[in-house]
Amino acid sequence: MREVLPKLALLFFGLIFWKKFMSFIAFDLLIIAWVLDGGFRQLKYILKDPFIQAILFLCLVVGLGILWSDDIESGYNVFKRYMMFLVFIPYLCLLNKERLPWAIAGVAIGCLFVLVIGSYYVFALEEQWFLRLKMHYLTFSLMVGIGIILALYYAGQSQNIKIQVALWLTVFALMYLQFNLNGRGPLIATVLTEILLLFLMYREKPKQLLSFSAMLIIAVTTFSSGSDVFHQRVALAKDSIDSIQAGNHATSIGYRAADIDVGLHGISQRPVFGHGTGMSVSYFEKTIPTYKDGLYKELTKFIKPTSDYHYHNEWIDLGLNIGLLGIISFIFLLWAWYQTMKKHNLSTMGVALVCYVFLIGQTNLIVHERKALFLLLIITAITIAYQKNNPEEGNDEVLR
Repeated sequence: MREVLPKLALLFFGLIFWKKFMSFIAFDLLIIAWVLDGGFRQLKYILKDPFIQAILFLCLVVGLGILWSDDIESGYNVFKRYMMFLVFIPYLCLLNKERLPWAIAGVAIGCLFVLVIGSYYVFALEEQWFLRLKMHYLTFSLMVGIGIILALYYAGQSQNIKIQVALWLTVFALMYLQFNLNGRGPLIATVLTEILLLFLMYREKPKQLLSFSAMLIIAVTTFSSGSDVFHQRVALAKDSIDSIQAGNHATSIGYRAADIDVGLHGISQRPVFGHGTGMSVSYFEKTIPTYKDGLYKELTKFIKPTSDYHYHNEWIDLGLNIGLLGIISFIFLLWAWYQTMKKHNLSTMGVALVCYVFLIGQTNLIVHERKALFLLLIITAITIAYQKNNPEEGNDEVLR
């Protein structure tokens, strides 16, 4: 009976992590199962893990930033987003050899459901907002990108030809889907991570590297040329650039250019500790009417005082909110993420995941895409737990 609650908690979280309200209930269930499973007795050991140390440090820094924020409510809302990283602790601690199949089954079924429903909306209904899932194209594209990276990684690890073929077909199918989604940032992050992953896996096998790289190039060329959605996004990007050159920043790219400009200005004013956690909206609102003689003042109509605004860049947003302290804490997180994976003979996957998160951070904040963040943490925990129980398999320490 002692195993029932942990197994159900892992299964339920995997099934429902993408559903906002239910995921919080599943999170609570994970914590309860972890505590009853002797979680507090494990603290001495889990606190030695670099990734867990980095998660706690990041949450602490973001929480401390509320102390010098002029918007306590927004600061608390931002803090809650970063607290989502903490799900990694009970999830990983609950995993063992007997519970691992339950965790894998849960996330596999949950992701398959999201994939089927999302694909139906994209191809059958030709929509980019998935009402049934309450998910927009950006989040879905990030999740699809994670699936592509995972399938490509295991295609390189497998020694079975049939499995390799099946996984490569999965990669191409998911790539085709992602090229039909509106998200430019996730698509670029995925393709660049794929290139890096191929190099890491086959750098000592030049013939295979050349062959698989050619396959990837052909796939990217074919899917990009055959996707109306991709062509529309490219055309929109060109129009945005033309609008910026004409002095109009009320476009998707113009908006992000203003974010970077204003954000860097805010960081330069308070580089060490920032303006305080949650100050993104208020700082942008009070700055753009006069900044550079009102160059971005037309953007005020897009900002709502109660909106959870951010600067579409992980580093700039953290820098403006909590300064160099925040930037250092996120660098520590990425470094520790890799170190934890490397410790469990998962160096290549560690580089791929960290690269993907880093690239996502150039156009978005991973904590604002809760579903994708949960999926990344779940995959990290499951691969670590699997490697612990199967040390003879999946050794990818090509970077040692």
